[in-house]
Amino acid sequence: MTLAKAYVVLAKEHNNLHLAWRLSSKIRNCQSLLSKASLREEAITQEEAEPLIISLSALILKSQDAHYDIATTMMTMKSHIQALEERANAAAVQSAFFGHLAAEALPKNLHCVNVKLLADWLTQKTIREHAEENKSSPRLLDNNLYHFCLFSDNVLAVSAVVNSTVSNADHPKQFVFHIVTNVANYAAMQTWFVTNDFKGSMIEVQKIEDFTWLNASYSPVVRKLTKVDLLGYPLEVSQDVDNKPNFLNSNHESLLNHLRFYIPEIYPHLEKVVFLDDDVIVQKDLTPLFSLDLHGNINGAVETCLEAFHRLYKYLNFSNPVLSSKIDPQGCGWAFGLNIFDLVAWRNTNVTGLYQYWVEQNADGNLWKLGTLPAGLLAFYGRTEPLDRRWHVLGLGFDVSIDNRLIESAAVVHFNGNMKPWLKIGIGRYKPLWQKYVNRTHPYLHDCVTS
Repeated sequence: MTLAKAYVVLAKEHNNLHLAWRLSSKIRNCQSLLSKASLREEAITQEEAEPLIISLSALILKSQDAHYDIATTMMTMKSHIQALEERANAAAVQSAFFGHLAAEALPKNLHCVNVKLLADWLTQKTIREHAEENKSSPRLLDNNLYHFCLFSDNVLAVSAVVNSTVSNADHPKQFVFHIVTNVANYAAMQTWFVTNDFKGSMIEVQKIEDFTWLNASYSPVVRKLTKVDLLGYPLEVSQDVDNKPNFLNSNHESLLNHLRFYIPEIYPHLEKVVFLDDDVIVQKDLTPLFSLDLHGNINGAVETCLEAFHRLYKYLNFSNPVLSSKIDPQGCGWAFGLNIFDLVAWRNTNVTGLYQYWVEQNADGNLWKLGTLPAGLLAFYGRTEPLDRRWHVLGLGFDVSIDNRLIESAAVVHFNGNMKPWLKIGIGRYKPLWQKYVNRTHPYLHDCVTS
């Protein structure tokens, strides 16, 4: 197609308008086929492509037979290729930008569900009373039970995580879920979990605004986010060392996203907890995680230094002597999303203090750019026990070619990336894994059309 476009320009310059028209027509046919393949999320078949390739090749040969000046042809092609490269680079940045916006925005159908749940919270006193009773349940502090924590403002996503976890558990009544959201979504989150049963499991919902101890005088993250709010920090695009666009967005800069580093303080009476991201789906019983031997480590996690992922030097700036003197750049990274934490060992080692130390060291953005993972890699460096890869399979939010056998064997699949399963831009091949745990017969979901 690129070669054909160059010959369109040459044909027009030599007043061969009929040839230019025929080339343009075939180019449009090729573009139409590519567009259809993209929409249906399937590869172009040989039967579809072959006629276009043959006809376009014949026209290119005819263009070459016209014996246009070689020097002129080369200059035209070079200019055309440079223009295409510039357009492709601009489109890539724009696509990434819009992808981030889509991933961060709440779809109107989910907003509709939230509004209906909020109305119930305000009008039905029994819901508020039941939520208040849950706060004093002894199950919340019972270390003989299995405790999970999630921090999110997405009601439907959290519901899918909880539902998938209990649906695949041998003894779901022994499961306790600790959910933290923000004040804007607290009523909707409480209403959803009070009015729906999750196989007898215990579910606690809190709002981050109630953690008065988590303030600017204690936490460097809160100080930073407070400053960002005061300055009206914009959403902006920047380029990293690999010339890939970075975005300062609400997910990276949300205090909810940093709560994972304060788990021992949020739950001071708990000894072990499994942390789950809101974009995972659980496919197997997670009870065995709690009996794994962490060999004195604090964090059990799946390592990610395989082909598709990176070692520490890919996440951190090792030109800074603060890092290079303490951390091995070839060290293996690991993933958040499914983690088993030994909170007793965490408190004894003061990992939260280490995390805050590294955040303060990175005040100028010299150690890493965005996200919570780099800080986690540093805070838990030398304190992470590698888990079997089958516990946590990543990439369902960006990688369209994950092996089905790997997905089927996974205890947890993670839709990390922009293409979340509740969004229209989600990867169609993986959406059924998530939709399986969404009760689409619920009247609110039905009314708000979550398909």
